[in-house]
Amino acid sequence: MRLLERIFDLAIIGGGVNGCGIARDAVGRGNTVFLCEMNDLASGTSSWSTKLVHGGLRYLEYYEFRLVREALIEREILWGIAPHIIRPLRFVLPHHAGLRPAWLLRLGLFLYDHIGGRHLLPATRSVDLRRDEVGKPLIPNRYSRAFEYSDCFVDDARLVVLNARDAADKGAEIRTRTRATEIRQADGVWTVSMLNTLTGERSQVRARALVNAGGPWVEDVLGRGAGVNARAKVRLVQGSHIVVKKLYDHDRAYMFQNADGRIIFVIPYQDDFTLIGTTDRDYDGDPAKVKATPEEIQYLCTAASEYLAKPVKPEDVVWTYSGVRPLYDDGASEAKAATRDYVFELDTPGGSPLLSIYGGKITTYRRLAEEALERLAPYLRSAKAREGWTGKWPLPGGDMNVSDIDDLIVELQRGYPFLGHEHARRLARAYGTRAIKLLGDAKSAADLGQAFGATLSEREVRYLMANEWAVTAEDIVWRRSKLGLRLSADEIAALDDWIRSHAVPQTPLLEAGGRS
Repeated sequence: MRLLERIFDLAIIGGGVNGCGIARDAVGRGNTVFLCEMNDLASGTSSWSTKLVHGGLRYLEYYEFRLVREALIEREILWGIAPHIIRPLRFVLPHHAGLRPAWLLRLGLFLYDHIGGRHLLPATRSVDLRRDEVGKPLIPNRYSRAFEYSDCFVDDARLVVLNARDAADKGAEIRTRTRATEIRQADGVWTVSMLNTLTGERSQVRARALVNAGGPWVEDVLGRGAGVNARAKVRLVQGSHIVVKKLYDHDRAYMFQNADGRIIFVIPYQDDFTLIGTTDRDYDGDPAKVKATPEEIQYLCTAASEYLAKPVKPEDVVWTYSGVRPLYDDGASEAKAATRDYVFELDTPGGSPLLSIYGGKITTYRRLAEEALERLAPYLRSAKAREGWTGKWPLPGGDMNVSDIDDLIVELQRGYPFLGHEHARRLARAYGTRAIKLLGDAKSAADLGQAFGATLSEREVRYLMANEWAVTAEDIVWRRSKLGLRLSADEIAALDDWIRSHAVPQTPLLEAGGRS
């Protein structure tokens, strides 16, 4: 067991969007930061979202005005700091006779347009589905009018990784495949005992403040010796999605209302596919083992087929994914009504702060991080430095205007003429300006090394292993990218074999002598 002499200002358990967002903000304010994640970054809830940066139109029905307003404001802030992985998306909301009345939809969208400081995103418009192209995929003569409004699409897993990358660039220690096995507090310092799940090595880290960003495992983390009794409770809600081959040619998404009061989204996805989701049902079990059930798959197919002229069938599904949202248990009778707001629980056993996070959503992660650090401010040495900085500083690769992504694609093809347009486009949308760092001095496709299929090259894999904590093929083809939709099982297995034969041990923890 190695004990580090260094004492960090802040240790964070959990490498999802909340944990990585807090790490980025805290280190940027001058604090020393350590983060451990038991699996891969974003391997839990944060990579299983509906891929939206949105205000949450339906939350207005539950009078969550503060949450909606905060989320709406965040849309353009996040777009501005990560224009490579976030882009505007227009949503079509058909009026379904017998469900929510048109005046209620119009009122909700009026609030949506005006309470969140919208500046760049276009406003809502009314749509005649009998004449507009967005009406063509729908069942003829069943729906005649709709409203089209703005939100944003996000590559959720890359959002997490880029927050971690920026935190590490600024000095944070990020350790994946490192499980916190015990947390103890003594003499004003937290000691976190850890197990490296790859090597079996055990180590400890010490910090003056501790954040429990365990997501679905938040209560489990508290049970590892923290010495506090959780007052808040987590409500695990399963959300599943299906992916099918592209259902229509235009670039808009749909929001469909269901007779049970829920809504689903139908979203253009990865150019050649369509994403449909999500479900909302309480979950009881190991969050690591959650899978889309046949009932959920059928529910999503049925809900989409209520609107689409060509029905969606379970046999059309090419991929499913499912995640568990760790919502704050506010006592709501139905999962769909449980609050998506975040709740903090601050305990100070022996005077050392332990902040546990319940709930939250991708869109508000940055504000959650700011508020978390406000709560911890009395205990951190540099809590006030560069206050509110994360909304102004671009994430890695995002140092460009929101309208510059097409120019970057052209620049990549000019600098690397051997790249096809789709390859250049994928790299630009994944890495932004850092695509140039990835490609380096390559003069030909051969310079990119072994080709694994679907434009994935050895050079990109090496970049992901060296810079983005990728350890397995799954990390690369399902979280750092979605190339798993295009690669065969044999190609993915070959990639895993290559990675195992070229793996480099993770950088060891800092030994004695670091800044304390």
